[in-house]
Amino acid sequence: MIKVENLYKSFETKKVLQGVSLEVKDGETLVIIGGSGTGKSILLKNLVGLIKPDSGKIIIDGIDVTKTNKKNLREIQKKIGFLFQEAALFDSLTIEENVSFGMKNLTNLSEEEMKKRVSSCLNMVGLSSDIEKLKPSALSGGMKKRVGLARSIAYQPKYIFYDEPTTGLDPIMSDVIGELIIHLKKELKVSSIVVTHDMNSAYKIADRIIMLYLGKVIFEGTVEKLKQTIANPKSVNDKMLKQFVDGSSVGPIPVEMSFTMH
Repeated sequence: MIKVENLYKSFETKKVLQGVSLEVKDGETLVIIGGSGTGKSILLKNLVGLIKPDSGKIIIDGIDVTKTNKKNLREIQKKIGFLFQEAALFDSLTIEENVSFGMKNLTNLSEEEMKKRVSSCLNMVGLSSDIEKLKPSALSGGMKKRVGLARSIAYQPKYIFYDEPTTGLDPIMSDVIGELIIHLKKELKVSSIVVTHDMNSAYKIADRIIMLYLGKVIFEGTVEKLKQTIANPKSVNDKMLKQFVDGSSVGPIPVEMSFTMH
């Protein structure tokens, strides 16, 4: 299980996370929504140990990753698959080398076992082994995301973190990625955190949804609770949630706009 308690993170004078607390239950998919710059991706990077918070706790499987030593942190990181926003594939490596990259660093598998697992993981995300010798430049955006996903599951993690998995994809491919996230949850029994702007995807995959605004959690609940809240918003936070979900420029979240008329 993952538990975040009162997490703060600033970069010089910019306050990014301001007391975030959340929990991810076993086998659950938690979706984090919110506008650009609200701290979603920074939160993920804190969780995986790429960034150290200023204060607060991040407890993963009973270990506070903010205070543990490098050896324990590495053991925790072995349990986490991370799908980066742009897939973050290595351009100079083949697809096979990209997918096996984590396995080479995090497992003791033989070359033969790694080859089998690469094919198996590509198959799990709907890609054939024919692409294994290609470079990423030969693939479409949707295929790159799926290769990134295959790489993140190749060393059989317990948790998968997805940073904007549908960004830059058309609606059909976004739905394919959503189906894959659901499939991997059932197949691998993983717990997941998904950061996204895509409400169609959020509704499809979430067990619970959290909204961040200015580094704070302003909503937490099921998809059903979210829909009920935006149907009848009472507080300012409810109205912010509704504005974000509706994609409206009008509401309590300030929007900078400047138009030049000719």
